Amino acid sequence: MTGRERIEKAFLHREPDRVPIWEMAFNEQSIINIGAFFTDDLPPLQSVHDMTLQEKLALLTLLFSLIEELELDGFPSLVLVGSAPAGEGFVRDVWGSVYQLSEAGEPVIKDGPISRPDDLAGFSPYRPRESDFIMLAAAKERFGNSLSQILVHPGPFQLSRNLTGGMERFFPYIRTNPRFVHDIMRMTTDYVLDSLHMGIGLGADIICLDGDFAYNRSTFMSPDHYGEFFLPYHREIVELAHSKDKWIFKHSDGNMWPLMDQLVEAGFDGFHPIQPQCMDIGKVKARYGDSLCLIGNIDCAFLLPSGSEEEVEGAVAETISLAAPGGGFILSSSNSIHPGCKPENYIAMVKATREYGSYPIGPGS
Repeated sequence: MTGRERIEKAFLHREPDRVPIWEMAFNEQSIINIGAFFTDDLPPLQSVHDMTLQEKLALLTLLFSLIEELELDGFPSLVLVGSAPAGEGFVRDVWGSVYQLSEAGEPVIKDGPISRPDDLAGFSPYRPRESDFIMLAAAKERFGNSLSQILVHPGPFQLSRNLTGGMERFFPYIRTNPRFVHDIMRMTTDYVLDSLHMGIGLGADIICLDGDFAYNRSTFMSPDHYGEFFLPYHREIVELAHSKDKWIFKHSDGNMWPLMDQLVEAGFDGFHPIQPQCMDIGKVKARYGDSLCLIGNIDCAFLLPSGSEEEVEGAVAETISLAAPGGGFILSSSNSIHPGCKPENYIAMVKATREYGSYPIGPGS
């Protein structure tokens, strides 16, 4: 069975030959750290923002190699829209939002071009280009239909909050100017619809709609506010994916319990990453396993960075026993493989999935 077939079975809530494995993202350093277990031909370690085109291609080739060596079942293609320097340690993206670079993770939003409602009238939104999907095109050429091509795409909430300069600037408008919130969500949703239409046409099999809605204690907004300001736009995006016969799942870190019913209402086919600090995957499986393909759950905050390989193996075995019976489960980390994750622990996670993930898998096995 191919990786693509395994992931298709998971989204159909049927049992493949074994539990599929996928990862939403690998940081530059993690690609090199894991790749070092398989080859000595490694690109220099630096931020992708500082790489030449040739160095970026070398990093992508290394990522392809480790995906093959570890026999993962899906490939995570990011939308690469580019950015330009905006001062020492800062970059500006194609929308005009400014980010501070970080050695430890994603760039941090610092400013946006629509800090006030009046800024929206004269703003020209970015339009998608085929060059944004160069990672998807390269992965499709390399793997063909052997792996599931999963396009990780920013959602309209993620784009909207960054355009205003961050959540602390975006959220007050829910009370002071709700029309503005709808206007900016409408603009960013239109972009997402156009971009996904293009990405699906270029070979995406499944869509991961990125953008966090929660932290460890709870969600960023109430269920009522989600229903009014975000659910209608999510439903449009889901309907586009389904009209193209594609599955789409929602990514959000944190405690998403207050919004889970509405994710199902929006029509999402899956949910990632089920962060173990705040969501019990056994309870998520019991309540939503018939509605959502569950993806994730292996702790990348503490276990993969600081645990032992034996502890990783135990966590994988327990997660599979809780989430895999009956199908509808894809194993991954609880977010992504970031610089703090020990490469040997990630490899142990993959090996343990092979050991414990062969179907049939009974409840509590």
